[in-house]
Amino acid sequence: MNFLRKILLPIVPIYYLITWLRNRLYDIGIKKSSVYDFPVIAVGNLSVGGTGKSPMIEYLIRLLKNQVQLATLSRGYKRETKGFQLVHIDATAKEVGDEPLQFKKKFPNVYVAVDADRRNGIANLKTQEPSPEVILLDDAFQHRKVKAGLYILLTPYYDLYCDDIVLPTGNLREPRSGADRAEIIIVTKCPNNISKEEQLLIKNKLKVNASQLVLFATINYGDFVTNGREHRSIESLLGTPFTLVTGIANPKPLLDYYTSLGLAFSHIDYPDHHHFTEKDLDHLKKQSLMITTEKDYVRLASDFSKETLWYQPMEMSFVDGKEKFKERIFSYIKNEIS
Repeated sequence: MNFLRKILLPIVPIYYLITWLRNRLYDIGIKKSSVYDFPVIAVGNLSVGGTGKSPMIEYLIRLLKNQVQLATLSRGYKRETKGFQLVHIDATAKEVGDEPLQFKKKFPNVYVAVDADRRNGIANLKTQEPSPEVILLDDAFQHRKVKAGLYILLTPYYDLYCDDIVLPTGNLREPRSGADRAEIIIVTKCPNNISKEEQLLIKNKLKVNASQLVLFATINYGDFVTNGREHRSIESLLGTPFTLVTGIANPKPLLDYYTSLGLAFSHIDYPDHHHFTEKDLDHLKKQSLMITTEKDYVRLASDFSKETLWYQPMEMSFVDGKEKFKERIFSYIKNEIS
């Protein structure tokens, strides 16, 4: 906790009260939420920073894309456009945001849209032909103007929401009691070898209710890097110095992974969703070989040759409980559609 956050501690009770009262007004119906007669699944978190929302959305897309007509809706963080935008594969990150563009490039047959007003975004998506049967809301846990039919809450293994306090001293966007809205709670970015005993300890710390499904997930990095056209094995990078370029909330897991493999790399770290300036690009063009994340790649690819810039594929996977997750998702969708 830095000094500024410490001195802002007296503001914490005020922020807590405001966010608690807002949620309470929605809970008792004084503030109104839009409810839908088709499946709407919201993925989000209580804390600021990276909890693995994009890998979770991609996991859901892979799970559902061949079963239903699917759409995703994000706000399009840091885009330079306003209002509803249907994402096309030839869009730019400045127009639609980096993560929505990443979704569209990987899943071109899925509707991907951006709109800060989720109600307006849902209304516009439903006018498409064919109309989406299921809509995934990305980073919408606090967007109470829309009431999703199913909420998936993410919390990272190394920074559980139960160990935190609200802004501005802590990282929580709302009080920990907000977790009660979630049907599924996923502890993300766990070690691959997390034990059953530790899982039980964490579940007890989270103090979930009997109806909430708690699962544990990890990040799997591909054994290759790619430029979208060809692959290069991680093994081939041994002894080859390169520059790792990241503009994500928490690059530590990727740094730890590369360090554990004994790779020789330097690291250039930018803020999450960073818009690369001409000065940034001039600096990066001095690097002979760069590896970045997929999210950063969609912002940088047009400025570099495919021989120079590569990205590290990664996916979320469950440590266990994958079938329980599928059962809960498909049961919800079946009940809503039938």
